[in-house]
Amino acid sequence: MIQTALIPNAHNDLVTDAAYDFYGLHLATCSLDQRIKIWQLDERNGTWSAEDDWKAHDAAITKLSWAHPEFGTILASSSFDRTVKIWEQTSYSDADSQANGASGLSLNSRWVERASLIDAKGTVRGVEFAPQHFGLKLATISSDNHLRVYECLEQPSLSTWQLCEEVDVLSLPSTSPGGHSMPQTVTQVTPTQTSSTLEGASAALAAHVATQQQQSQPPNRPGLGTREADGGWCISWCKDRYWGEIIAASCGVNGIVKIIQLSPSRRPITLLTLDPTPSSDAPPRSPAAEGEAPTYYSTTSVAWAPSCGRSYQLIATGSRDGHVRIWRVKPPSAEDEFDSGESDGREEAWTATIVGDFDDHKAAVGRVEWNITGTILSSAGSDGRVRLWKATAGNVWRPAGHISVEQAEEQQDVDMNDDPSAD
Repeated sequence: MIQTALIPNAHNDLVTDAAYDFYGLHLATCSLDQRIKIWQLDERNGTWSAEDDWKAHDAAITKLSWAHPEFGTILASSSFDRTVKIWEQTSYSDADSQANGASGLSLNSRWVERASLIDAKGTVRGVEFAPQHFGLKLATISSDNHLRVYECLEQPSLSTWQLCEEVDVLSLPSTSPGGHSMPQTVTQVTPTQTSSTLEGASAALAAHVATQQQQSQPPNRPGLGTREADGGWCISWCKDRYWGEIIAASCGVNGIVKIIQLSPSRRPITLLTLDPTPSSDAPPRSPAAEGEAPTYYSTTSVAWAPSCGRSYQLIATGSRDGHVRIWRVKPPSAEDEFDSGESDGREEAWTATIVGDFDDHKAAVGRVEWNITGTILSSAGSDGRVRLWKATAGNVWRPAGHISVEQAEEQQDVDMNDDPSAD
C-alpha cells in the first residue's frame, strides 16, 4: 500500500478518532486532549495543513461525525463529559482573515457551538449523522447502554434538537415483533482464520477509561466485567433508504450487535441479532482458567456498508478479541415469501452469515470502515496497522494490504539517505 501523507504530532495526546468530510478534502481529528482539529488537503502536493483547532469538551473526545453537505458544514462530537455537541463552520470576512494573521490558522476557531445534547447518563461513546434522505438526524450511544436519536427542528440555527427515540439496547428483546426468535446462519467461510490472542487495547486509552467511575448496567451474561474499559459502544446507520431507519448497535461487553428498526408509529424493534457465538451452549470466546468466569469480548466498532444495488447488506465489526468480521445480512424479500408458499401473518425474518473472519491484527480492533462503494473494508488495530480487506471475483474476502506508521517512518529515512539532494 502506498502512503500519500503523514501528519506528525497531530495532537498532544492519543488521537481517538478521525473522520473525513463528504468530499474527502477535510479531515477532523479529536483526542484525549479535549481538542478538535480540522485539516485541509492540498490536492497539488497531497499534504495536510491545520485549518482550525479548538478546545471542544471538558473531557476526552470519543467520536466525530460530519453531516451531509446539503445541510451545511456541520460536525458532531461526543465525549466522556456525557455531552454531544453540534458545531457549524462560520465564514470569515477579509478583515477577520487579515486580523488572524497570514498563517491561515485562526486564533479563534471559525467553528461555533450550536447545540449541546445532555441527555446521556453515561459517557457518550459514539455519534453518527443519519443518511441525508432521513433529514438532519443524529444517533448517539453511551455507556448507560441507551441509543438516542435526535432530529433538528430548526435547521437554519441548529439550536433546537428533539429527542425522537431513547432505547435501552441491552433490554431490547432479541426477537422479532411476533415473538419468534430471529433465525440466523453463522457460517465461517474464510479459509485464513486462525486462533487469536488479545494483546489489549491502547495502554493510554485503557488507562484513561479505567479512571472513569461510571459503571455500565449489569450485562445479560454472567461473568462479564462492568468497568467501562472492558466494554464497547458503537453504532452505524443502514445506508439503504428502502428499509427505513435502521441502526446497528452494540453495548457493553457481550459482543452482540443488534439490528434495530426505528419507526414513528411503533416502538423500536430488533430485526436481527449478530452474535459470533449464537448458541448458549457454545464455548466462550476465550478460555477461562479453572474457577474463573468465561470471558466474552466486546464489539468496539461496527460499520454498515453502502448497498450500491446489492440484494443483501454488508456489516463489518471489530472486536477486542482481535477479529474483524464481515456479515452478509439478507433482508426478507417478496420472492422468499412466494417460494415458501406460506404466510402466517408474521414478518419475514432477516438472516445473517459471516462471510469473513480475520484475526490478522492479533490485538484489539478499534475501528472498521468501508469505502464509498462498500467493496473495500479497512480496519485499525492496537498492533499499529491499518489493514484492507477486499472480496475476490468469487466473493471470498481476502487481505488486500496493510500499512503501519513505523514502516512509513523507516521508509522516509531510507528515502532521505538515498536522495543525493538531501546532502
